[in-house]
Amino acid sequence: QPIACPDCGPRLSLVPGHADPLGQAIALLQQGLIVAIKGLGGYHLAVDACNNQAVARLRQRKQRDEKPFAVMVPDLVTARLLAELEELEERLLAAPEAPVVIVRSRTATPVAELVAPDSRWIGLMLAYTPLHQLLFADTGLKALVMTSANASDEPMLSDDAEAAEQLAGIADAILTHNRVIQVRTDDSVLRVFQGRPLFYRRSRGYVPRPVPLPFDAGKILAVGAELKNTVCLTRGREAFLSQHIGDLKNEATLDTFCRTIDHLGTIMEIKPELVACDRHPDYLSTRYAEELGLPLVRVQHHHAHMASCMAENGLDGDLIGVIFDGTGLGDDGTVWGGEFLVGGYGAVERAGHLKQVRLPGGDLAAREPWRMAAAWLWEPLGDGIWQLPGMPVLAATDRQLLQAVLERGINAPLTSSMGRLFDAAAFLVGAATRNSFDGQAGMALEALAEAAAAPELLLYRLQPGTPFQLDPAPLLLGLLQRLQAGESSASLARAFHAGLAAAVVDGCDLIRQETGLDRVVLSGGVFQNRLLSELVYTFLAKSNFSVFIHRLVPPNDGGIALGQAAIAARR
Repeated sequence: QPIACPDCGPRLSLVPGHADPLGQAIALLQQGLIVAIKGLGGYHLAVDACNNQAVARLRQRKQRDEKPFAVMVPDLVTARLLAELEELEERLLAAPEAPVVIVRSRTATPVAELVAPDSRWIGLMLAYTPLHQLLFADTGLKALVMTSANASDEPMLSDDAEAAEQLAGIADAILTHNRVIQVRTDDSVLRVFQGRPLFYRRSRGYVPRPVPLPFDAGKILAVGAELKNTVCLTRGREAFLSQHIGDLKNEATLDTFCRTIDHLGTIMEIKPELVACDRHPDYLSTRYAEELGLPLVRVQHHHAHMASCMAENGLDGDLIGVIFDGTGLGDDGTVWGGEFLVGGYGAVERAGHLKQVRLPGGDLAAREPWRMAAAWLWEPLGDGIWQLPGMPVLAATDRQLLQAVLERGINAPLTSSMGRLFDAAAFLVGAATRNSFDGQAGMALEALAEAAAAPELLLYRLQPGTPFQLDPAPLLLGLLQRLQAGESSASLARAFHAGLAAAVVDGCDLIRQETGLDRVVLSGGVFQNRLLSELVYTFLAKSNFSVFIHRLVPPNDGGIALGQAAIAARR
């Protein structure tokens, strides 16, 4: 039970000090200022979500240009004013877990445009602690931006001293209390897909609820991926995934990673006898696993995605895995991300994949979508790529350098990344010119496509072989031709999604003809795209495939650890 009485607390305080901490914090929010608020699993940065200037100030100070913010409201009545809610979305919002639910925003919403720029969707959550509820009680505040208080790529702040030091230049004040946060944990994020929840982030409220396994896995630790990291501990036929840890790119996140493993093992009373990790040798999680001194199983990234979806759906035996994401080290040393796999927990074969192209500039290509458009269309267009709409104006020497990069592969590794293909398509139809956060261009393309009717499918090409290759160049060229003919960008964005979904069905059908397999799992971060998932699922079902998707863990890298554990158990 919590300590909660007039004598013992909890006690609120404000930095800088004030006789009425709560009243002053509310007054600052009403004035459009930024207040850091100590919550259940860490600190949030809060501003009035209906004040565009306040939201702009928060973006500038947090250096978060365009990534959408989550919004907290006091109750369902207010939530209905901001969004068009389905029955299940309302039940999820009001549930004890109190997740952020991504819902369709109303046209006449009072929420500032800068909360979720160029998006028809908004992440809503209800006030889930008494302190949150007091911020809204008779204050006139309808909605508050609630975003995790942390520097870029670092974990959510939960320590009072660290918050006071690191938020000094961001927050105008800090509303805190004297209850220590024992375990840092972010808000869970989900949306409704086909009448059921689909996780984007599984964290507060849902962890450490076990995921049932279709077999006894013993005691295994799986350390997950580098991005959107979670870890997993198994005990018999149960798998316990940790809360969202974040991107393992710095010492602060690595420290949280280590603490999370120790804490989860302690409360679940699990001492692992085997450890599983990604095959990438440079991941911090891989190095951690290597130093444990336990028997070690290295798991290919996309195989782990496939096994994750299999495990949570209770599947066994061989099937088809359609795994689409941004990046993962492939068996051949190149960057994979558009994969058709065949097999099960024990082993898989790469039956097909998106045709490989150069990643010009390496990581820079993930931030500048024009580079991927150039890479995909260099072969059919050559120098004609410089006439593509929206291409940057480069000096002759820079053009020659890019051409050399594409022809010779200097600082341009090969990739079959589906995420980067979405970047190229988003650039070509004018949906996005940059990725300031992971998946931004893909999200923009999806939002644009949702506004259009389903058009005639554009052509793509399946190149036979072992493995077969999906060549989307004709699809991209078709987008350009129709754009020049005056067709709307929204219609073309929809056509891209539909054409890609049709290609998935044809690829799976090729595999079925050779293997007789008719079960398909869909996994990888690209399947957070609601429209693509809907089209692929529908098209496959109409072609008499049994289709399985994620429900208990995210399709993105937040679910990787579950797949690693399942594969390690079988091996």
